[in-house]
Amino acid sequence: MADPDSASPAGLNPEEIRQAIVSGDPSRALPALVGLRRLEVEQAVPLLLLGLEQEPFIVRSISCAGLGVKRNEAGWEALTAALSGDEDANVRAEAANALASYGVERAWPLLRQSFAADDQWLVRCSILSALAEQPGIETQVLLELAEMAIADADGSVRVGGSEILGRIIRDAGASTELLAIAETARLRLSGLQQDSDHRVVAAALNGLQG
Repeated sequence: MADPDSASPAGLNPEEIRQAIVSGDPSRALPALVGLRRLEVEQAVPLLLLGLEQEPFIVRSISCAGLGVKRNEAGWEALTAALSGDEDANVRAEAANALASYGVERAWPLLRQSFAADDQWLVRCSILSALAEQPGIETQVLLELAEMAIADADGSVRVGGSEILGRIIRDAGASTELLAIAETARLRLSGLQQDSDHRVVAAALNGLQG
């Protein structure tokens, strides 16, 4: 995934940053976008939104990543539009990752819809990764996400789903409240031991042993 902190700050003023962003040259635009992390949200977001309008997909991806850090309602709306409408899967994946930073409660309905509608493995893996990293996510949400993932045609997505099922089992521990969900996770992992992709089988075995 794109990292908004992966380049050195450009050291430009806002107008120079704007000119760099619209230049059409990623080698100029990317450092300028990265430099926005030093600005306040109100200053950074309009420039990140400008980045989302540019042709090079990497510029749009970095802009999405920035909007996940510099968060406000305008950024949320732009990320929502990018998630459903951008033609490049890299940008949609970065938008999904950024939306998760707004919180599971708000992002989950949108990300669930995107997971079901967008068949690009990169987008689905980004959603899996972003939500699996959320410490406070409800176990039932994780189970629903994992069950969607293990039904996917792509092995990488099924691996991600298997890893989430393993997390459910580990997190449940001896909790009687989560016993039923943990048992469902074990049942799903047991079935994945016969998967055609050896990576999925390995993830399933690892989850069952955890």
